[in-house]
Amino acid sequence: MPKDLTWDDAEDIGILLSEAHPQLEPLSIRFTDLHGYVIALPEFKDDPKKSTEGKLEAIQMAWHDEFLDRTQA
Repeated sequence: MPKDLTWDDAEDIGILLSEAHPQLEPLSIRFTDLHGYVIALPEFKDDPKKSTEGKLEAIQMAWHDEFLDRTQA
């Protein structure tokens, strides 16, 4: 059974976003769009209103790490 993700699961969310949106460069994404991508993930079960700039930044950086691993491999 897949784990229900929350705003604190930045690394797991970053991996899923990298798989869901492989064409996007994460650092070019506005936080409002990033928020929408996160809450659209089927595994995401947290309250959408509990996001913070810090949590979104952590998710964006985790996604960026995945992006770099994929594009620089």
